[in-house]
Amino acid sequence: MVRSDARANRDRILAAARQAFTEDGDTSMNQIAQRAGVGPGTLYRNYPSREALVLAIYQDEVDRLVGSVPELLATLPPREALRTWTTDLVGAMRKKHGLGDALSPTAHKSITEQTYGPVISAITQLFDAGKRENTIRADAEPGDFLQLTGALWRASTGDNDRSQPMLALILDGLGVHPSDDEHPAEGP
Repeated sequence: MVRSDARANRDRILAAARQAFTEDGDTSMNQIAQRAGVGPGTLYRNYPSREALVLAIYQDEVDRLVGSVPELLATLPPREALRTWTTDLVGAMRKKHGLGDALSPTAHKSITEQTYGPVISAITQLFDAGKRENTIRADAEPGDFLQLTGALWRASTGDNDRSQPMLALILDGLGVHPSDDEHPAEGP
């Protein structure tokens, strides 16, 4: 069991590192320790390398995203919950790509493999809720959706950000349309 002060130190380190890396990707480990109000020994005991710290930040963000699904579904209709969740996912992926310079190709592969299952599970929960309400097509696949969202986090940011209009197109494609039920697909 992790002591509460040790957990608090880790939380402070992650928060300080997340903010520091957002402001300047070249922030040193010592600067992060100072921002977190911990000594270098505490920082390195918890995160022995810059890469370990970046991976922990990313894992923490994925855990937060995956954990947000039940609350979103409790407060929003499924497609709106999916829109909100996907917008958060796009933000997290953009941050991950910003932190990516600190990760080796092996670490990139590892974190992708480690987080793929939980992310697909979260999308599945959102899709299942929409399918039950007949607002998401029965043939919609979480893996396909995740692949499509890759274009969103690679889209331009700032004034040229097209991620929301692109997301609207993706969500429209997921929708159940009356013509889908009235005119089933016919063979050639």
